[in-house]
Amino acid sequence: MFGIQPIHIVIIVLVALLIFGPKRLPEIGRGIGRAINEFRQGTREMTAGFQEEVGKPSVPQTIAPPAASKPVVSPAIPSVPAQGAPGPVGGNFCVQCGAPNVPEARFCSNCGSQLPKKSE
Repeated sequence: MFGIQPIHIVIIVLVALLIFGPKRLPEIGRGIGRAINEFRQGTREMTAGFQEEVGKPSVPQTIAPPAASKPVVSPAIPSVPAQGAPGPVGGNFCVQCGAPNVPEARFCSNCGSQLPKKSE
């Protein structure tokens, strides 16, 4: 492990014994063991929390699916302009719900239906 041979471990233990003494060495060993256990426990908790977050759905689920009726259009959205009627510059209106969309849009931002292709 890490390129350490048994002779290296013996030398490290002897130097630690000389520096700290025979009375303090067991205390230091216990402290290191506790620190390693706390680190392991923390990593387990963090991993469990991460897995719990990843397993959660990003959008809350509804109990009943929404009704498949006509999309709701707010009153502020103008209806489809009459043929040839001037609309906003570069306006792109949905033929299903009448919602205005950006000129380069391919699908309606309100109901999701495909917008008619512009003839240029």
